[in-house]
This record gives sequence, structure tokens and C-alpha cells, in this order.
Amino acid sequence: MLGVLALGEEMTGNDVKKWADWSLSFFYWSPSVSQVYGELKKLEKLGFVRSRSISEPGARSRRVYSITPTGVGAVRAWSREAPVEAPVLKHGVMLRMYLGHLNEPEKLKSIVRDHIANLEENLGRVRNYADHSDVEPSWAFPLLSLRWSERYFRTEIALFEELLDEIDEAAARFARSDIDENGVPQPRRRGSWRTVEQTLSAHDEDGGDGPAPAE
Repeated sequence: MLGVLALGEEMTGNDVKKWADWSLSFFYWSPSVSQVYGELKKLEKLGFVRSRSISEPGARSRRVYSITPTGVGAVRAWSREAPVEAPVLKHGVMLRMYLGHLNEPEKLKSIVRDHIANLEENLGRVRNYADHSDVEPSWAFPLLSLRWSERYFRTEIALFEELLDEIDEAAARFARSDIDENGVPQPRRRGSWRTVEQTLSAHDEDGGDGPAPAE
């Protein structure tokens, strides 16, 4: 919320939600309306935002929020000092690929094609928002984020188009496995993953100079 208000606009909770959907949702988060209003109330109690009620002829009164100097300081401190952490990727489609042996190759391809269609829709949306975000010089960095999101969606589309070509190969390799009546694989060398773990641990302890695991 503070990040949106830090762009200098005075907004209602619904406005904050719209701005989040137009920008933050492509690379970070898309809060619900109830979350927005709940967080704004908390931030106001902390002194990070202030609000006022405005009335316009023929319209209902609205409560608008703006960031305070204390709020700007909090956002600035977080932006400058928070540790850079690896993003946590929770990819539902890739989880289904991981469990691909429980499905048929054509069904997996259908899932991937549906995902590509969703990505293409998001790519069109983010490109449209980016193309219309150069009217304000103060939006320079949100525009930078939108252009990055555009490149991200293009890259993910390419990755999944490659994956389509790899599903049959994976299915053919899995077909050489021993499987039970439920389709669950029966490892030929149970616990072999421990050997891989030990080899990688030794490799790391050698600073990457020791023998790498066999391909």
C-alpha cells in the first residue's frame, strides 16, 4: 500500500486496488479490496498514512489516503536497507509437470498450452499498461517494472514452448521405469538420491573444484 501511495497520488482504497492490479500484480502481489482497506487502517494508526473525507456535488463522500513523511521514510528505509533475498517461486504448472508420470503426455501438453494462453493474455495486458504509462515523468520506475514484466512473460512463454517439445522425451524415458498397478514408479536403486546429495555436498566443500556428479 505504501509503495503505491509513495507515487504521490491521493487515493481511495479502491484506487489503490486498481493501481496494484495495473502494476504490482504482474511481478509481486494483487491484494483484495478488503486487504487494502484493512492495511490502510493499520498504516493510518501507525502514522504512515493520513486520510480525509471529500465530498463532490451529486456524489457520495469518499475517504482518500495519502502518505505521510513518516511513511515515506519507512518505504525509503525498506527499499535501501532490506536484504536482497531470492524470490520464492511457487509454480503450480511446474508442480504438475514434476508429477507428470501420473498423467498422459497429451494432457500435460494441454495444461502447458492453457498456461501459455494465460501468459499471452498477461503479456498483452502489461504491454498495454506500459504503453500508456509514459504520460507522467514520476511513473518512470513503475514503467521500468512494467517493461521488465513484459520481458518476463515473453521469456516464460518461450520456456514453456520448449517444454512442449520435451514432454514426449520425458514420457519415453519414464516408460523404461518399473511401475506398479497405480502408476507409481518402483526405483531400481532405492535411496540413490542420497548418493547424489553426498556427491553434491562434497563438491561444495571442495569449493567446486572436486569431481562433479556424473551426468
